[in-house]
Amino acid sequence: MTAAEISRIAGVTRATVSNWRRRHDDFPAPSAGTETSPLYDLTAVQAWLRGRGHTSTASPTEELRTALRLLGPGSGVITRLFPLVAAASRRTPEELAELASLPDDQLIARAEETASELPAAVPEAEPVSYGLDDAGAVRALLGCVGEAGAQAAADVLAERELDEGAASGVYQTPEGLALLMARLLPAGTSRVLDPACGSGTLLAAAARQGAQELFGQDSLPVQGRRTAIRLLLAAPEAGTVIRVGDSLRADAFPGVTVDAVLCNPPFGDRDWGHDELAYDPRWAYGLPPRFESELAWVQHSLAHLEPGGHAVMLLPPALAFRSSGRRVRSELIRGGALRAVVSLPARAAYPLHIGLQIWVFQRPESGGTDRATVLFVDGEGEQRDGAAGTPSATDTSGAGTRGGSRPRRSGPSPSAVSSAPASSFDWVGLTDRVLEQWAAFTTAPDTYADEPGVARAVPLVDLLDDVVDVTPARHVRATAADIDPAALARRVHDLHGQLAEQVVALAAASVSGGSQPSGTSAREWRTATVSDLARGGALSVLRAAPPGTRGSKGAAVAIVDRPVLTASDISAGNPPSSGAVDLHADTAQPVAAGDVLVRAVAGGGEAAAMTRVADDQDAGALIGPHIHLLRPDPARLDPWFLAGFLGAEDNIASASTGSTLVHVTPGRLRVPLLPLEEQRRYGEAFRRVYELRAAVRRTADLAADTAAALTTGLTAGVLLPPDSPNIPDSRSD
Repeated sequence: MTAAEISRIAGVTRATVSNWRRRHDDFPAPSAGTETSPLYDLTAVQAWLRGRGHTSTASPTEELRTALRLLGPGSGVITRLFPLVAAASRRTPEELAELASLPDDQLIARAEETASELPAAVPEAEPVSYGLDDAGAVRALLGCVGEAGAQAAADVLAERELDEGAASGVYQTPEGLALLMARLLPAGTSRVLDPACGSGTLLAAAARQGAQELFGQDSLPVQGRRTAIRLLLAAPEAGTVIRVGDSLRADAFPGVTVDAVLCNPPFGDRDWGHDELAYDPRWAYGLPPRFESELAWVQHSLAHLEPGGHAVMLLPPALAFRSSGRRVRSELIRGGALRAVVSLPARAAYPLHIGLQIWVFQRPESGGTDRATVLFVDGEGEQRDGAAGTPSATDTSGAGTRGGSRPRRSGPSPSAVSSAPASSFDWVGLTDRVLEQWAAFTTAPDTYADEPGVARAVPLVDLLDDVVDVTPARHVRATAADIDPAALARRVHDLHGQLAEQVVALAAASVSGGSQPSGTSAREWRTATVSDLARGGALSVLRAAPPGTRGSKGAAVAIVDRPVLTASDISAGNPPSSGAVDLHADTAQPVAAGDVLVRAVAGGGEAAAMTRVADDQDAGALIGPHIHLLRPDPARLDPWFLAGFLGAEDNIASASTGSTLVHVTPGRLRVPLLPLEEQRRYGEAFRRVYELRAAVRRTADLAADTAAALTTGLTAGVLLPPDSPNIPDSRSD
């Protein structure tokens, strides 16, 4: 490992590491590298740090990543470690810690014995053997399983293998999206197939909804192993069959039919087998065009369904309107196979820059009821409404407001689109919005009442035109006939009043606090890392349980009866969210007033806050994933002082790793060492900055809502412009 990696795991600067090398004769000597770029043995460095009381500030997943990097590409250890993850998931954290503390030779022998207990849990897994060179990786793996959970360890292994060139453009389906797709299936669905199972998120979501037989196939062996481990943890009682291979060219389940298919297939694959599969019997709705591989996956999924079975698929938006797929789309509609299309906002799932769509299919039954309509739900409308002026799910007046108690901006900034993680998306409101419409439609499709601007059931004959465009926004936008002029006028009046009050509040928050220059140069002070402060007892660092963390009683469950504070709540300054979030009840961490919350993943644009001080409204809420909770001793640290310095841009940058997703290591964040009274002065200033930012955000949201409502009313002809006698009449010239 390099000196930079030593500084990262020790929570100190590189200058400190250089100082250790010069001052301490017992500091480990370089084991490789060059004189200017020495490399050190990880085990020796960790032993030296422990001997001096320096505990590692790196998360268990980061320590595993470091250990795998030290082995280098081509070692083959990734494949050999997967069975160990599956077997280690059956051990308690105490047993794993005891195993990891053994000398290298004993550790390797016990690891081989442990891995041999469960070879069948992972596709293509064979009896494994480890060498002494693997001891560091094995030890880090056991630590990761014990502290962060087996799924987190499996994800790190898969991430490493994929990074080494096994594939590109592989994206994990977000947990919230997987749960939404699974909940679109009928109650009682038992047998579920995912022909492009990836990391197994969709099948795990199906298991949570009660599925008992799970079938999965993926072209990448690493993804098959990843799925097997996820299902072993999420659904140990379910019957699971995972296979490796190309589902279109080499279907591992020929002749198998299931109740449902969940699938997030590859997009834009031009080498899916168009020529060799030209006469395949699966193409009941027409040969998929060469550049429309998604339509091949659609028909492959339909071929595996029992009559009446459902397929829920995540597909790119271009599939809804591209001319090359028009004929197959028309046959799917004419044959009654397409039941619904739901549009998603950008950032809801990877790739983040486009809004994907959920398509729901149902295999026609012989002699079944003719299906006369297709349901369209504009799931991205609530985000777009601020700019376009169509009504939201909660706005019966057609005023185009975002609705609810937690305002959102009308759209992400360019930086937010490129870096914001899909896990920060608010799935609760979107899921409720979609499932409400789907339930009403499936219960009584003939009497389903459209909700303007949100959802509409469109007759098949209206879809079968020259374009066959099934883009939801095209069909569900509100028209002038949907808007009540009087209600919209009242809404505009109310918005003007709220905006005027908020402008006054913004002006009050904008009053100068009397800050003075520090002198001719910037002030300098001694600093300490969060790790240093934690060792000294000035604060405690409480790491929230990541999604899927294993507690003392099994796999993670959805917490639905308590508010949960999410990373997006911190970013936007919203109160704690409500609804289901993947946490284990045994490990979920409640918030106390005065806690300092730090987002674990940076990004989201300049307006996105990285830190927050919990208040009485937050107290009692659970900490969601991707948040670090710091609990300061109020007799030694002022919470607002701590939050202000921790959230500084330079501080976050120096304590972060990664490029696309920037992960913050809290132990490396630095804080000035100041007397408590001076801390409170800084803390009061940071509190005013927070209030100013919140006032700006609320004012901007109200201004956008007001402008959107006015634009809707004027352009739809339901509002008249006000009388303006002071405007000169050009005709008088």
